[in-house]
Amino acid sequence: MPSKETVQRQRAFGGALGVLVLAFGLTYHFFPELFHVSPEEVAHPSTPGVGRTAPSAPIRPNTAVPSELDEIYAGPPLTLAPTAVIAARLSRKPAALPEQLSADPPEVKALLDSAGKAYQAGHMVGDKNSAADLYQQALKLKPDSRAAAQGLDQVRTHLIAQITQDIAVGDSGSASTLLDNLKALPNTANDVAPLEGSMKTLLQVRPMLAQAATLLQQEKVDKPAGDNALELYRQVQKLDPQNAVAAQGILQVQRVVLDHALAAVAQNDFAGAEQSMTEATPIQPDSPQLRDVRNQIDGIRQQRAANILAQARSALDGGNLDLAKQLAGQAQSISPQLAGLDEFEVRLTNARLYSSFKPGQVFTDRFVDMNGQSPTMVVVPTGKFMMGAPDDEPGRTDSQAPQHEVDLSKGYALSQTDITVAQFREFVRASGYKPESVAQGGASVYDERTGVMRDVSNATWEDDYAGHSATDNLPVVNISWSDAHAYVQWLSQRTGKKFRLPSEAEFEYALRAGSTTRYWWGSGTPKSKVENLTGSADRSPSGRRWSHAFEGYGDGYWGPASVMSFAPNGFGLYDMDGNVSEWTEDCWHDNYVRAPVDGSAWVNPGCGTRVIRGGSWGSSPEQANSAYRQGADASIRSGRVGFRIVREL
Repeated sequence: MPSKETVQRQRAFGGALGVLVLAFGLTYHFFPELFHVSPEEVAHPSTPGVGRTAPSAPIRPNTAVPSELDEIYAGPPLTLAPTAVIAARLSRKPAALPEQLSADPPEVKALLDSAGKAYQAGHMVGDKNSAADLYQQALKLKPDSRAAAQGLDQVRTHLIAQITQDIAVGDSGSASTLLDNLKALPNTANDVAPLEGSMKTLLQVRPMLAQAATLLQQEKVDKPAGDNALELYRQVQKLDPQNAVAAQGILQVQRVVLDHALAAVAQNDFAGAEQSMTEATPIQPDSPQLRDVRNQIDGIRQQRAANILAQARSALDGGNLDLAKQLAGQAQSISPQLAGLDEFEVRLTNARLYSSFKPGQVFTDRFVDMNGQSPTMVVVPTGKFMMGAPDDEPGRTDSQAPQHEVDLSKGYALSQTDITVAQFREFVRASGYKPESVAQGGASVYDERTGVMRDVSNATWEDDYAGHSATDNLPVVNISWSDAHAYVQWLSQRTGKKFRLPSEAEFEYALRAGSTTRYWWGSGTPKSKVENLTGSADRSPSGRRWSHAFEGYGDGYWGPASVMSFAPNGFGLYDMDGNVSEWTEDCWHDNYVRAPVDGSAWVNPGCGTRVIRGGSWGSSPEQANSAYRQGADASIRSGRVGFRIVREL
């Protein structure tokens, strides 16, 4: 990045260069070696009217070999080339040569030889020994001499080239003298007229160029309007489109404006730099210096933005979301298309909503004070949904109304499955907690003989839905709301994270998983095995059937199945509307009047009745409805009720 001192030196140099450009013509005239033209190729006349540059040989138009053409058309601008090269580039038509009737006599040949030597020495005009005078003497002796006529025409061409060069670099004195010499030659009227016009233009633009150079030195490059160097150079170009000094001056104006851009970048003022670049572009849109500075600024911009974005990532990793957002905004303002911004925005959003997790991400938390880990959790995406049942839904009850919008603006993670027997056993063994089925005795289990649920005094959480010993991967049942609450408190202590029971709104939102139909899989009987439900094709161990079930559906289970035996819903959660119903955090309310709309639990201090959500292996189709809810005494222990947990993010 350029320093402020560097930019100031560039500005000072730019002003001086404007003055130097105006003096370019005189420097070239007197010091040609500075432009890689050897002094031997340039003759400095001692008398007015003598040409300066001696050609290596008389110029013969249209006879150049390819290597000579390469020399003529390559290299620096025409005004910097030797006179011979400029002469070869002129589009002037050679003079018509006479028809020679006889060979040149010796005296004519002698004159031609002397004229050729004078031409080689650069002695074109001015006295009787000049090439022009000698060729004219030869023509007087022999008017049909083609060599003399051709030589005189080459002298004219050379003079025209010298005058053209002098005018281009602003040397009006030399151009005027040479123009007078050209006029003295025969058949030059057509050549003199355009040169006189160019001379007139030169005399008109020279004071304008001098004023423009002064304005450059005063740093009035493109402002104020009506008094700046750029406007004067543009005016010169209108009068003289090929004026080399004006062209160089315009480039210098652009250079000064580009220096302003670099100075702004040095101060991290990228908006100011862009403004200067906007001003510089129309001055000379295709100049190499414009491209170079643009590349410099873009490189600095990218590097600066990348550094700030790296700082933003560090702030995000450190948990300082506000600082991370502020730094990312700075990086974006410097370089809106910076690579990595989109990815960082996703990370920032996830950090704000999901504590750097991603929606749908599956994870576990390790215990901090013992071996073990939490149940597998799934990150639930944020969103809004209509909680409850619409007025026209069949089987709708007052407890499911009024339907209302809930906005879950903060992400949370829900256990991928119901808590299993093995997971609950780990809790009991590690904590010494006595579940209420043990401390108070008994639970309500299924009686195959009568086909109904009945209280059994010796049934515990270690038993299944029918009071038999449960396998590890079955969802734990026969537990109270207090048992489930004790489990999440213990899990929070073991992991250092906040675990709790889900709110009723969180449960229904996760159950629906974006659906608006009666069930998460659709509006009626499933077409495939999606949940452990009551189906007319199911049979109990003794052959019992459900009196009211999904017609034609069968899942092969009578009672709970091992977790993850069926398909997950749209959020990747298993058994949300089947297998076992689940405790939530909320107290029971008869309807949703005044219910929270932010997804939080609706709790009254000391309430004894809690909300149970989700269908079970024994629920009727109406009870498997996504909007269905029921209240139960917090002490109830049933072979149809288990629980799952939330981890706050």
